[in-house]
This record gives sequence, structure tokens and C-alpha cells, in this order.
Amino acid sequence: MNDIRLITHDLLHHIKGLADSADTIYIVTAFLMNSGVKEILSVLQQAALRKADIKILTGDYMSITQPDALLLLHRQLADAEIRMMESGGTSFHPKAYLFGSKTGDSVIVGSSNLSKSALGNGVEWNLHTPSSVDPMLFETAAAEFMKLFLSPATQEVNEEQILQYRERYERMNTRLPFSREWAKQEELEMTFGPSEEPTVVLERQETYEPVILTPRPAQKLALRSLDNTLLEERDKALVVLATGLGKTYLAAFFAQKFQRILFIAHREELLTQAMTSFRQVNPQRSCGLFNGFSKDIISDVVFASIQTLSMQRHLNTFERHDFDLIIVDECHHAMANSYERVLAHFSPKFLLGLTATPERLDNKDVYSLCDGNIAISVNFFEAIRNNWLSPFVYYGVFDKTDYSELKFRNNRYDEEGLLQLQIRTEYAEAVYDAWVERKQTRTIGFCSSVRQAQFLSKYFSQQGARSIALHGGSDRTIRMNARQQLQDGSLDILFTVDLFNEGVDIPAVDTLLFVRPTESPTVFTQQIGRGLRLANGKSHCVIIDLIGNYQTARRKFSVFIENDTIGNTTITGDVLTQPEQWEFNLETAVIDLLEAMKPKMSPKQALVHAYQELKLTLGRRPTYLEFHLKADADIEDVKRNFKAYPIFLKHADALTDLEVAVLETYKEWFVNVATTSMTKSYKMVLLHVMLKRGSLDWYKPITATEAAPGFHQYLTEKSYRLKDWHTKKGATLINYDENRMTKLIEDMPMTKWSGSYRGLITFVNRLFTIQIDPEEMHAEILFDWTRQICEGSLHMYFERKSK
Repeated sequence: MNDIRLITHDLLHHIKGLADSADTIYIVTAFLMNSGVKEILSVLQQAALRKADIKILTGDYMSITQPDALLLLHRQLADAEIRMMESGGTSFHPKAYLFGSKTGDSVIVGSSNLSKSALGNGVEWNLHTPSSVDPMLFETAAAEFMKLFLSPATQEVNEEQILQYRERYERMNTRLPFSREWAKQEELEMTFGPSEEPTVVLERQETYEPVILTPRPAQKLALRSLDNTLLEERDKALVVLATGLGKTYLAAFFAQKFQRILFIAHREELLTQAMTSFRQVNPQRSCGLFNGFSKDIISDVVFASIQTLSMQRHLNTFERHDFDLIIVDECHHAMANSYERVLAHFSPKFLLGLTATPERLDNKDVYSLCDGNIAISVNFFEAIRNNWLSPFVYYGVFDKTDYSELKFRNNRYDEEGLLQLQIRTEYAEAVYDAWVERKQTRTIGFCSSVRQAQFLSKYFSQQGARSIALHGGSDRTIRMNARQQLQDGSLDILFTVDLFNEGVDIPAVDTLLFVRPTESPTVFTQQIGRGLRLANGKSHCVIIDLIGNYQTARRKFSVFIENDTIGNTTITGDVLTQPEQWEFNLETAVIDLLEAMKPKMSPKQALVHAYQELKLTLGRRPTYLEFHLKADADIEDVKRNFKAYPIFLKHADALTDLEVAVLETYKEWFVNVATTSMTKSYKMVLLHVMLKRGSLDWYKPITATEAAPGFHQYLTEKSYRLKDWHTKKGATLINYDENRMTKLIEDMPMTKWSGSYRGLITFVNRLFTIQIDPEEMHAEILFDWTRQICEGSLHMYFERKSK
């Protein structure tokens, strides 16, 4: 089978033949039917037994996919990765089957979804193209598949997700006439054209003159912090540098300490930008790309697309110790599992995470990958104070547009509905008036879609402004000319769609215009960074932000509040004003709107919501530490509101009857462990040593002499823990001395902890005792929760200590 073939019936037969030898199977279909899953399941199970890399992507468009089909795949094909595209009303119609093997790759693309009819004798046309026809077709198709598979709009299929989807499926299929809803969407597409994903384009020079680069002030600070992290023998760290401070160049300078480096990013253009930066800092080192079109595995520095690298067939081309340093650029939540799989494959000497956004919760995946260890954080406020970035004046302008009726799912609005609101002349007039009143000389306008950018640019041009709209599909020469025209002042405003979020600098830009609902503080921060570059003759940047009643309107202001939260904060026009550095102005109507949009949930309800979202993502109940590292919430709020994590779980209705019984029986113990003061780590280190004895013996009495070896080992196996010795620099206790260790343990954790909670913990006759004797049926649950609290408390303690 060496030629392209048209398959008009019995697709299942062809799939079986290709799957028999495949080590990679990727399937994307608009919907899944139970009948189709049953047809193909045994084939996929056989491939799974051979450890094939199996990924399946389907959609929720029109709620056609059957929940039972998802459940069957999830339960009967446990080793496969299955995700669902949350369409938000946008059509999702792909049908493709990709098979990779050592003997040859194949791609089948056509009309067949995963149903019995489509796989059998239904009227379907599919083209089968083997690798002998086009060797690059599989790699190209796989790269495009992974972009979809790891899209922020997708969600992992698990028990929790299926349960939630089933409710939506049953609602849709009992009350909506299917054909009428389908026709409505098709009519929208004929009117406005198919929806387009915003494209980020990195402009780069074809050649550059070699220069000798040295770290800038913020980079020097970060390098010193990273050096200290290495001295502490930590192997992971996160660096937070505001947009414009050069985090990629920082990584290149830091990489000089290592032999082989792997740089991972989620956008192709970020890889090429990083490669240019590394070559300028380290011109003697070889650099290469590892993506859908290039597979360099031997260069000193490899720049890899996470979409390509996370494919098992590609990951297997690398050995565990191939890289000394791995650098992870910002990743989106949907990609977390892929990053974890990739990082589990490697064992580098150091893992460095990079982000430009100061909010931990908006970067929870990078944060958790680095075990929460932030080496340094410099936000744009600090950068402005130090004259590293330009001051700014912010204007919040009221947008009368009513967004309340738009569909909103997965943190984004339905694209077509949003477009209809944004291409009205009345809206364009309001945008133009706001711009004319406050602008300076050179403006970038950030839009929601290509069509909105084109519409506004045309309107502005009609009013006499020198305007242009750019997007990923614009000719490269036009893009380059437009950038130069904006830089030299022969262009007034450039409208774009995420084109200049990352990797492109036009320092002379002194005005930013936001005419889109902000979906992410990360993106908002990156876009603000486009106007904060220093330039000759530029005194400050003006930010003009049209704010309406869109759902995320309040969230964006976390960017302007240095304690990383907004919550129920009262917003006033001058709350963030600091003369000569930045100025913050909100129209009265905006203040009233934002106050009216305060979160309706109480703090406890917000925590439960964050828990449910994380549980949905993980497909199971998160542990105490996972909640801290991954949830869209602050673990300190759990302590403040519930004292202990198991109590919070009960409030979230997440416990079985047996677990409730364990909680009620040992509630005082959980509260004691979770809330005990920790000026030192010693109490939790002692508990850690006791827990090492296992679920049946951990709580039994222990002497300091028995605890001493494990206590010493824990505090000396990582250099950063040595800071916690009570003697100066820990110099006298690094070497094990049983008598000194015994005295330390007796004087500190055992004595200090004794007597708490009405004698629950005692230290009598040199015997440390926890006064509990669990029933056999309670033992495992009691042990697990105690271990979770202990491990989480130790992690958070040293996390705070490192800051």
C-alpha cells in the first residue's frame, strides 16, 4: 500500500491493519459514539499492551458525543490519554486517524467520526496517505494534532469530567432541537466565516552581528539568586521577571554553568526567539530545534516544542541524563500533564522555570513543576521603581457594551457572539473617542479577533488616523514595514490580535489600547509589557482600557495590585497612584461597575469552587500539597477558614461515611498538626520520622535517641534545610553526633509540642507520645491525612524560608 487510497467503506478494516504494528496512535473526531468505541476498543487495547502512545481527542460541540462512549474509553483504555475540546459554541469537525510505526507512518483524513456506521458501511470518504508518498505528512499532522490536543480549550477526560459533561449532554438532548441549533451555527459561519485562532508571530532578523552581551541589573539579581539556589543544593527554581527584563537572556547566561541544555516552550516562535538569544550569549555552542519539522537531538542546546517532545515516540529518542539543565518557559494549564510526563523522563541537574507574570495562581503549573521554589520575583512595579521600565498612566474607560448574554465557558466567550458586539459602528465610535482623548504618538491596539482588528482599523482610517491591522496571516514584508512605520512615527496605530504578546519589541510605543475582554492576567501583563520599554524621548506609557461587564473584568486588576489578589478589594480611582512612577485612573462608571461585580461567593464557597475545579482537572481528590501547588486558591485561606484540610474536605462534601467518622474521632489531632506554630521545622521533621514507621506504628511512643538518625538525615540531605539548625549556620550539627542530636530533639520539638490540646501530645520520662490508639478500620485514613499535612507543612515551611 504505497499510494494514496480513497476508502469509501469498511474503514475499521484499514484501521485494524495499521494499528496492529503502530507504536503511536492519534485519533481526532468531532464526536464519539458508544457503537464506534466498541468497534475499535479491542484494537486499541492490544496496542496499549504493546505500550503504544495512544491519544484521542473529541469534542463537545452540540453535545453529540455520548458520555457512555467517554466512560468506556476511560475505564477500558486506562493507559490512553483522552481529551475533549470544549467548543464554546464554535464548530469542531475534524476526523483524522494517525498511525506511526517503525515500518512506516500513515494518515487517514476524511469524513468518518468514531461511530459504528462511519467505521463500517456508512457513506463516508476517507483518504489514506502512507509515509512513502509524503514522509513529512505524519509529522506535520501529528504536530497539528498536538496543538489541538494541548489547547487551553481542551479538558482531560476522567470520571469527574464525564459526570459534569453527562449533565450538560442530558440537558441539551432533552430540550434543544438538534437540527435547528446546527443550522443556526452554520448560518453564523456563512455570515462571518469560520472562526480563527489568534496567532502569535515572532519577527526575527535573518542575520545579526555578534556582540558581547553582559547581564543587565535585573538579570544580575536573578543570577545571584540562582547561584544561591545552587549552593543550597536545590534542583528546581522558578524565576519571575516582568516582561521587558529579559528572562530568556537570563536563562542563556545561567545556562553557561551547564553542559547540555533543553529549552521547552509551548509556542514555536518562542523557541526561535530563545535560540537567537542563546546564540548571542553563547556563540560557541551549537543550537538546534526539536519540533514538528526538525529533530535535532545532538546540539549542545536543544529548543523543543512541548507538543512534539511529549509524543512518546519522540521522547524515547532521549536518554534520562541527556541534559544537565532543563528550562521550562510558561506553560498553560492544559499542558501540565505533558510537562510532567516529559520531566519525569529526564533527570537533569537543575530545572529552571520562567515566567513574566507575578501572580502565582495564574502560573500554577510552572509554579508546581518547580515545587513552589521561587528564586526571585521582580514585577513591573519594582522594575519601574528601579528605572528598568517606563512609568505608565492607566485609564479605565467605561464600555457600554452588554456582555451578559454571551455564552462563557472555559474562561472565554463564544467568538461569534463576541464579534457581533464588536463590529458595530457605535462601538467603533466609542473606541475612537477614548483613544483620541488620551493617546500619545504611537499605539498598539489589542483586539479579540482578526475581523475586529480589521473593522476598527478601517474605521480609524476613515476618521483620518494612520492605521493598519496585522495578524498572523499578514504578509511578512507588510508586518516588518508596519513595525518600522510605527517605530519612526509614520503610523499612528497598529491593531493586532495577540501578535505582539511575546517576542517582539517596539520600544517607541507609548500608548496601548485594549478593546477586548481580558481572559488572563498573564496575557494582560505581557501586553502591558509592550509599552513599558524605555526609549529616547519617551516619558511614560498611556494605557487605555475599555472595561465592560465581561466576566473577567475584575480579575485583570490583580496585575496592578502587588499582593497578588483582588478578591473583595474595594477599587477606587486612586488606590494605586504613586506620583512620578504610575498613575491609575478609573471613570466613576467603571468603579461602580467593578464594585457591582464583586465576587458573589463567600471565601469558603470560593475555596470549594477551586477544589472542584482542581478535582475535575486531576480526575480525583487532590492532596493537601497538590491543592497548595495547583489550585486556583491560597492554602492559607484553607487554614484560616477550616483549620485543617480534612475539615475543608468535609465542607466540600468530599468524604465517605468512614472518612467522616475518622475526622470526627481525630479532629483535634488534625487541627493540632495543621495549626501548630512553626518557627522551626522541627515538629514536622519529628512527625516525618515517626511516619516512616508505617501506618500501624507511626503514632507509637518514641525516644529522641530513636528519632535522632532520621531527624538528622532529613535536615542534612538538602542544603537548603541546613538553614534551620538553631546553631549558627548549622556548623556544629552537620556531622552526626547522637548526644547533641538527642538533646536538641528533647529540648525543641518534644518539649515544645508536649502538652498541646489538653494532653493530646506528651513528653514524659524522655518518651514522646501521641495519645491516640486508632481502630484498625481507621488506621490507613488517619495515617494518610497525617502524612499529607506533615509533608505539605514541611514543603510550605521551606518554601517560605527560601523567600
